[in-house]
Amino acid sequence: MIVVMKPEAPQEAVDEVVKIIKDIGYTPHLLAGEIQTVIAAVGDGREKSRIESMESLKHVEKVVPILKPYKLTSRETTPADSIIKVRDVEIGGKHIAVMAGPCSVEGEDQIIGVAKSVKEAGANILRGGAFKPRTSPYSFQGMAEDGLKLLEKARNETGLPIVTEVLNPRDLELICKYTDIVQIGARNMQNFSLLKEVGLIDKPILLKRGLANTIDEWLMSAEYILAGGNRQVILCERGIRTFETATRNTLDLSAVPVVKSKTHLPVIIDPSHGTGYWQYVGDLAKAAVAVGADGLMIEVHNQPEIAFSDGAQSLKPKKFATLMDELRPIAKAVGRTI
Repeated sequence: MIVVMKPEAPQEAVDEVVKIIKDIGYTPHLLAGEIQTVIAAVGDGREKSRIESMESLKHVEKVVPILKPYKLTSRETTPADSIIKVRDVEIGGKHIAVMAGPCSVEGEDQIIGVAKSVKEAGANILRGGAFKPRTSPYSFQGMAEDGLKLLEKARNETGLPIVTEVLNPRDLELICKYTDIVQIGARNMQNFSLLKEVGLIDKPILLKRGLANTIDEWLMSAEYILAGGNRQVILCERGIRTFETATRNTLDLSAVPVVKSKTHLPVIIDPSHGTGYWQYVGDLAKAAVAVGADGLMIEVHNQPEIAFSDGAQSLKPKKFATLMDELRPIAKAVGRTI
């Protein structure tokens, strides 16, 4: 349920409503706006009538049921688009954020060199994996804390915030020590223990869609994070598994307008994992901008032919710079900047 306070409601009235919601056994979530305060009362529905009766309170304007199973993620609770701030970068606003960098951190020269190249081309966030989820246990698993330290060094030299993936709740504290955005990868989208843990931290979370998950399942995973208290969630469409074998995955560009109609959270596109081949990344990045994505995540490697992971889908720095130039007029055409 959503309790909408009257515009003139004093703080004491808001506190009273919060207390009543807690006494009923629901969890209150304040969604303060510029004009009035909205309080989402999240619970199991057994005391619905008691929530509805709060309409009789002097400073309550109305009580509205939340119809979607995802309560805090829904536009029903937050009609306006959410903007996630990462240092001096905004995700979800007029400017399209671009996260770029290698799949894996492989060494100091590699990560710092790529970081400098993507920044010069116009990227505003550096991506790089220190812990890697691999299909084979014999594949490169990442440099762990040594990789995080190199990401930190690259940030210090370029000023780019960094995003990196967490695989295990036990590594979360370590990763938070270094990173600006914590990524939940596709394979962990429904790792509910991990989702609950990142819901308790004060860092933006990049939540990738699972390999074979519906949009509603994706939004329910986001709900776990928001329900834990962390409202800084960025959704990332990275392709889903279908019968098609010409590409690594099938990039679901229709997810952008669908998700934006359902949630206030920003959504970005990862055309690198979405296709698996660098030749297709540029065209789908352009399509993502045209369809309304709030950002892009693109893999860039200075020597993709010898990359430890995902070299086939990585752009070289010069190709990435060319793509950035090609994206700008498309962004302008849809009222955005890049």
